[in-house]
Amino acid sequence: MRGGARFPVRLRYTKRGKVRFLGHRDLARNLERAFRVTRLPLAFSEGFSPHPKISFGLALTTGFESDAEYLDVDFREAVDLEALPAALSTELPEGITVADAAWLDDRAPALQEAVTAVVWEVPVTDQHGEPAGAAALRAAVSAALAAETLECTQVRKGRSTIVDIRPLIRRLAIVNQTDRDPRVLLMDLATVPKGAKPGEVMPALGPFTADRGVRTHQFIERDGVRYEPLDVDTRARVAHAVAS
Repeated sequence: MRGGARFPVRLRYTKRGKVRFLGHRDLARNLERAFRVTRLPLAFSEGFSPHPKISFGLALTTGFESDAEYLDVDFREAVDLEALPAALSTELPEGITVADAAWLDDRAPALQEAVTAVVWEVPVTDQHGEPAGAAALRAAVSAALAAETLECTQVRKGRSTIVDIRPLIRRLAIVNQTDRDPRVLLMDLATVPKGAKPGEVMPALGPFTADRGVRTHQFIERDGVRYEPLDVDTRARVAHAVAS
């Protein structure tokens, strides 16, 4: 489609329930299948092995859920944006729902480059799998926020590295402190220059674990202002800042 018209679209979708155990590659295959089954006019790359022009955002850790996943896709002709979310959702596994769509600016940067912060809500357990004690968790959060450095072990491509994640932590807050329910920790984390997973952050705070949680927001930051990815670099939308 060299030199042809482009009709780029940004989608927001959710990933909830048992489908949280679906890995990123399997998720991508399911989404590409949904585009094919609905016979949408996907644009393809050129070359010996053409592939659909779909660009995914930050990969979601397997076992975690999300209310705010995004992808960008190019069509070779205009599509009905209002009908698009429902049409795709029908062909996706239960738990994956396309919630919204917007026309994307032609020169919009890739999602993986543009997103600079994410927010998680994570049930915190101790090393025995029991709900973390409220007092212990409060003390750990206070100590982490007061610390100049906070080291954790990251494993990437089979290599273990000790990294300081304190510069990545924008906010930590306990959002559930009832006696019966697990303690839920809100984590507001930067993703640049490199991000950290909730399961890496918790051991850095203390004797805690986090093997599930929900990514509630992703943000694109411009000049100190936060925007949802559907509200910036898109057309026919009025961009609005999100309170930090």
